Amino acid sequence: MMHPIIQHQAAMTRRNFFGKMAQGLGVAALGSLLNPTPLMGSAFRGIEGSALPHFAPKAKRIIYLFQNGAPSHVDLFDYKPMLERWHGKQIPDELVQGKRFSTMTGKQQNRPLISPRGKFAQHGGSGAWVSDLMPETAKVADDLCFIKSMYTESVNHAPAITFFLTGAEQPGRPSMGAWLTYGLGSTSDDLPAFVAMTSRDKEASCGQIFYDYYWGSGFLPTRFQGVKFRGGGDPVLYLKNPPGMSRQIRREMLDDIELLNEINLKQYGDPEIITRIAQYEMAYKMQMSVPELTDFSTEPQHILDMYGPDVHRKGSFAYNCLMARRLAERGVRFVQCMHAGWDQHRNLNYQLKTQCKDTDAPSAALIRDLKQRGMLDDTLVIWGGEFGRTPFLQGKIEDYNNWGRDHHPYVFTLWMAGAGVKPGITYGASDDFGFNPVENKVHVHDFQATLMHILGIDHELFTFKHQGRRYRLTDVHGEVIQGILA
Repeated sequence: MMHPIIQHQAAMTRRNFFGKMAQGLGVAALGSLLNPTPLMGSAFRGIEGSALPHFAPKAKRIIYLFQNGAPSHVDLFDYKPMLERWHGKQIPDELVQGKRFSTMTGKQQNRPLISPRGKFAQHGGSGAWVSDLMPETAKVADDLCFIKSMYTESVNHAPAITFFLTGAEQPGRPSMGAWLTYGLGSTSDDLPAFVAMTSRDKEASCGQIFYDYYWGSGFLPTRFQGVKFRGGGDPVLYLKNPPGMSRQIRREMLDDIELLNEINLKQYGDPEIITRIAQYEMAYKMQMSVPELTDFSTEPQHILDMYGPDVHRKGSFAYNCLMARRLAERGVRFVQCMHAGWDQHRNLNYQLKTQCKDTDAPSAALIRDLKQRGMLDDTLVIWGGEFGRTPFLQGKIEDYNNWGRDHHPYVFTLWMAGAGVKPGITYGASDDFGFNPVENKVHVHDFQATLMHILGIDHELFTFKHQGRRYRLTDVHGEVIQGILA
């Protein structure tokens, strides 16, 4: 017969062992991780409690208009007359020597430069150069801060997007919205602190995939991941109770489930149980808040017209931009709108124009809309992709219908507007061909450090210990871009 102690050890599972040790290893951390309010799924201060923000923030929230596929900087915002003069001529060898490109042009021998696809002009009191492919954006140029010296490390889409949004090229790190929600918490009682929405070009010409880890929580507790709003039907599933289930019955059922979950929480101290409680509560509240959120009937017609004809088409970029404003004014801290369709390898001469038409007016409308409501003063808006496009041609110059531009991580442009940044300025510069940065280079981690600074966070101090190491969004480097701060 087995000794009782040995029998007990043999029967103990790994889960029981860690759960029973000091009432669960997670219990020691719960005092600093939790307060009663977040368990109920309503507004909360964030895990770090009184430690954040580190200093007075300029912005309360961020709306990130991420342009998947990489918009062409030399066709839209970075005017290079040299490309017009050198049209059809081979790019200087010293520029491309030793550079890495995608497999689509990596072995291409002839790399002729091509002129911008649109016509550039200066706009506003700032004199910002903007292509006529972006006429509405040009009208709000004095509200924008252009960074024309961005550069990144990856030459392919998914790693480059992941790098921008999580600080690493490999999946598994928390996304920017998850970091900020974890640190700063929520200011909305009945909507998530972090919402993600996606859209794509009507022609579906771009094969970009939206991966869940673009708005994931990585190694942070999963309750800080972004809530993905769907592009068709109800934004989230199960907004309506099933037949025979009243709201009162639902409330009583959730109360009972919460009691059971809290028993498990006390026994095991598993932070994911907290996620489960918070998700049930948020889902209950969203049954009331989301139908009101998506009801555009209260919007004045001139506002709807400003966003463009696609504003009523669910899943369109215009619809998501208006939703972003409505989410922001209801207290959502981070709204991530991702729009695919910019990967113009062989359809530059016709798809670029279409893509600009779909995104230009809604982007500018969001700036105007926030500004006239006084919300641009505490909202930071970002527009940009994961890298730029090559100033030289992908393909053969005689094959006009298949002209394209390849991926270009070495320099590109994005713009920001609103709280914390100077309006009507251009920061940084590329060379005469739009190939390399030559003034005030801005790395992705510099960009991330600056966003966190605007929200009152010192990016070097804001860390999370995982697998024996302290991680941060900016990994091990990054400097705040002081020249753009308001």
